[in-house]
Formats: sequence, C-alpha cells, structure tokens
Amino acid sequence: MKVILKADIKGVGKKDEVINASDGYARNYLFPRKLAVEANNENMSKLKSKNESVAFKKETEKKYAQDLASKLEKITMKMIVKAGENGKIFGGVTSKEIAESLKSEYKIEVDKKKILLNETIKNLGNFTVEIKLYEGVIAKLKLNVVS
Repeated sequence: MKVILKADIKGVGKKDEVINASDGYARNYLFPRKLAVEANNENMSKLKSKNESVAFKKETEKKYAQDLASKLEKITMKMIVKAGENGKIFGGVTSKEIAESLKSEYKIEVDKKKILLNETIKNLGNFTVEIKLYEGVIAKLKLNVVS
C-alpha cells in the first residue's frame, strides 16, 4: 500500500515522502498514530501543491538573498575603533559589532551568526568579511577598520 508520511520515521522515511508499506503496518501502526495517510488522488494533489509552495518560497528567499548580496558587495563599511600606537585594537571587532553597524548605517539587517569571522579583528586595516545569506549565496563585505 502506498502511503504519504506525515512525520520522519527512523528506518522508514522522511516527512512528505511517498513509500510502499505493508497493509498491516499501515493500517495498524501508521494510520492510528497519525504518522501517515493513504496516497490517494486527493492526498497526492495536496502533497504536490505543498511541494510547489515550498519550492516557490525557497526560490523567493534565494532571490532576495542574491539581491542583498549584490548590495553588500558594493558597500565599503568603515568602522572607527580605539587603537594603540602599534595598530592593535583595544578589544576587537566582532561579528556582532559588524551586524549592528550594518543595521544602523545602511538599514540592512543581518544575523550575527551568518557573518563568517574566523576570529575577531584585532588590527587596523582593510578586511574582506564573508556573510552567508542563504544556502549557496555568500556576500563579501569590504571592511575598513580605522582609529
């Protein structure tokens, strides 16, 4: 019997997947626990429309991320910090500070967890900071740290 899973089941399949299950397993375990529904025409059309909706949403989010990435590529952000005589910064420039500066100066909201810094910036100079906006969309922001 073909069924559509409503939840992830270890060893059986993932949510919204169409699988072949034995009649007894489907009727006695999956259906009573609301883990699956029968794969009839009505349920298959619901699944298809749901998958199309999810694909459209993902495409829209990716397009928005690409637009934002092109905006970020054009920006050269300047951060003014206190530094010692030899160019060492007191403290450092973190991803949180970069996100706050983007929000206040350019009205662009980026989650600090998406800003990829190997370690905090502790010297003056020009840096390229990568920001992961979406799966496969990474923007490179030019950052100029001055005192």
